[in-house]
Order: sequence, then C-alpha cells, then structure tokens
Amino acid sequence: MEDRRLPVLVAHADWSCDPKKRWMAVSRRVRGTYEMEIPEPVGDTGSLLSCLRQRSNAGGPIIVGFDFPIGLPYSYASRAGITRFLDVLPLLGTGLWKNFYDIAEMARDISLYRPFYPFRPGGTSRGQLSSALGVANFQELLRTCERADAFRGNACPLFWTLGGQQVGRAAIAGWREVIVPALKDSPDTVSIWPFHGDLKNLLQEKGCVIVETYPAEACLHLGLKPPGKGYNKRRQEDRRRQAAILLAHAERRGLLLSNKLRTEIRDGFGYEKEGEDRFDAIIGLMSMIEVVLGYRTEDLPPTSEVRNIEGWILGQSEKNRGANLYP
Repeated sequence: MEDRRLPVLVAHADWSCDPKKRWMAVSRRVRGTYEMEIPEPVGDTGSLLSCLRQRSNAGGPIIVGFDFPIGLPYSYASRAGITRFLDVLPLLGTGLWKNFYDIAEMARDISLYRPFYPFRPGGTSRGQLSSALGVANFQELLRTCERADAFRGNACPLFWTLGGQQVGRAAIAGWREVIVPALKDSPDTVSIWPFHGDLKNLLQEKGCVIVETYPAEACLHLGLKPPGKGYNKRRQEDRRRQAAILLAHAERRGLLLSNKLRTEIRDGFGYEKEGEDRFDAIIGLMSMIEVVLGYRTEDLPPTSEVRNIEGWILGQSEKNRGANLYP
C-alpha cells in the first residue's frame, strides 16, 4: 500500500461484553512504519472512534479493528430475507427487529427476529438453536470466514451466547455501542470493510475504516500457533514463551516498539487476568499492520454473500494462510 494511503493510526480493540475486559492497542505511522505502545483500556465506547480520530490529529485516515463478528451467517440471512447486512443493521432493535438483541431465555423464544441464545446455562443445547432457526445443524450457523481449516478450528457461531468461546454477547455490545452509532452519526466518514468496498479505496475515501479481526487467525499471521495448540494464552508463562516470536516479527517488519511494550511482551503481559486481553490486543494490531503494510492481502471470496452479508476477517486469505509467511 502506497505511503500516502497508509493510515496515520491503526488501532485494535480486544472486545468483551464486560467493559473491564476491553483493551486496545494503538500504533501511529512513523516514516512508513508504525510505532506501537502498550495496550490501554478502551474506555467510553460512545466516544471511542472520535477520540481515536483526535489522536490522529486529523492528519489522514485511521483503521480500527474489533475482534467480534461483523456480519451475519448466510444460512440465517437467507431465511430472514436479508440481502445486505448494512441495510438491516440500523434496524436491529427496532420495529420488526425490536427483540433482536434480547437473548432468548427459553428455546421457544428463539426466532429469526430473536436469534441469540441461551440467556443462561441449564437445559439448553446447540441443537435447540439450529432447529429454531431452521438450519440442519449448528455448523451451518458459521460464516464462511469462521470455518475450520488445516491451521485452526471453527470459531463460535455468532448467535450462541454460552461458554468461554462465545462471541454473541460481545457482538451485541459492539454493534449497539460502537458501530451503529458511528454509522448513524458519521455516515460520510465511517465505513465498514468489506461491506462498503475494498480497503485501499476506503482508506482513501473515508476518515475511519472499521474491520473485523480474530485472534486465533491473527496468530497465524505472525508465525504463532493458534492458542490451544501447545500453549494456553490465559497463562502468563505460556504468553511469555511467545515473546521471542513476537519480537522477531516486529524486527523483521521494522515496527517500532516502545520500551514499555517490549518489557510487557517479554513478561507475558503480566500475571493479572487482563494479561490475556492485552496479549490479544497486540496480536490483533500486529496482524492488522501486516495488511496495512502490504505483507498480507485483503483477499476475500468474491461472492456477494461474503461481501454483502457475512463479512470477513482482515488478513484471512486462501492465498496466504498459515504461519511464518515472511517474504
């Protein structure tokens, strides 16, 4: 990507339905590369994007990544009569869709207009969700970009809201608190990739581009194995053992890491529970920079289902999947 089109600021937010577990890593463009600082709390979501724009000093476009799903599974959308994600997104939570964000408490409460389930554990099953939404099995609720391949397993479908891998509650918070308000308040300056177009054009035409990330995928972009494949990212010692790979990657790419960030990486991001969140924030940011600097492409399937309904994970491509893909 030409330097004049490089965003002046790249940020990645490790998201959660719990505001205390939302951490963000921010980098600034410095002479054709990026300077990275230690992760920080996301803070107020309502002003997040405007604050990032201010930190860029209005000197050019910014790109912000979130690790929650942005898009809908095609199997669901086709049954709900949805042909464009951006058309239905501002309607969710209103009118016909007024109960969309209300997590169903009982299986009988699930519908195409109330697809998130379950509200709490006990007497629930994935089969209840897939059956109520009219799909053959739970796997059909995965978007194309969430499906397993030779390098990592399946992600968790958007609408399932139970367990440590679930992302539904985080998506609800992200859509309602960040994305929908941003598109409503700043439609001329905020866009969502890939629904609004190709990344290169959006960075030239819009002030702020929002993208989706996925930490397990991002690890592959940096030469790491996905979590669970030989290490547990919830353990400080296991995160510490990834330090050499991360620092070597930064060196290869010419990234400028602050002394505090280098110390944090070597220390495995601390012993606190938030260490896992700070780890994911940095992993996601480095992965985004891979795409911004042109080491990975934004390639995605050319199907209208992906570009208009499902969305895609930044940096994921059938052409450049796998670890240690250094030129």
